[in-house]
Formats: sequence, C-alpha cells, structure tokens
Amino acid sequence: MKSSPLANKRVLVVEDDYLVAMDIARALERAGAEVIGPAPGIEAALDALERTAPDGAILDINLGGEMAFPVADALMARGVPFIFATGYDAQVIPVRFTHVKRCEKPMASEQICAALFGAGVTPAGDQI
Repeated sequence: MKSSPLANKRVLVVEDDYLVAMDIARALERAGAEVIGPAPGIEAALDALERTAPDGAILDINLGGEMAFPVADALMARGVPFIFATGYDAQVIPVRFTHVKRCEKPMASEQICAALFGAGVTPAGDQI
C-alpha cells in the first residue's frame, strides 16, 4: 500500500469557518497528518507558528474580514510550504505569493489536502 504524502506531516490549518476547518482537519487526519489548529484568525495562526514548526499549511485568505497575508509572510520566512484555500480571485493575491498554489473554494477537502504535498505545482495565477 502506497503511503500518503501527508503521513506524519504537521499541517497548520488557518480557516475562520468552523465547518470548513473541521472538514479540512478530518481529511488531513485521514491522510495521516497531524493537524495544528485550526486557527480561526491571524493572531491565532501566528501564535501557533510560534509554538510549533509545521511541515505545511492550508491558509484561507479572508479571516473574519482581515486578509491573512501576514500569516503567509510568516510561513514564507520560515520556509514552510503552504497553499491558499480561497474563494478569492488570483488578482487579490500579492505578487510575492505568485508561486503559491491556490485552491478555489468550494472544493473537496481531500483535493485541498492533496494539493499541499501532492504532485504538480499550480501557481497562484492558476487554480486547482
């Protein structure tokens, strides 16, 4: 049996919608990942980053009306791979994040999880 690319990975989930966050967390756990969070906002996400060292992150762009780019900057500074899981168009994403994969909502949580460590890179200008 082939092991999941998420097996034994610590993944930070940053999502303000409780049901979406729980759906993503369950999909990650089914794939063998350890979930950090979910963090519902910028402060909670940055606090989680101070306490843990994730192997990857799934980041919603709009967290309660605040754009989550400070979290994306912190992830990049630490060298942590992440994806944007968002309903926002690629034009909203700053140029410094054009290399980051973007999963457009609504999307199955399994697809979002696979995009994080899965094969193929889709830049922010393209959707998964």
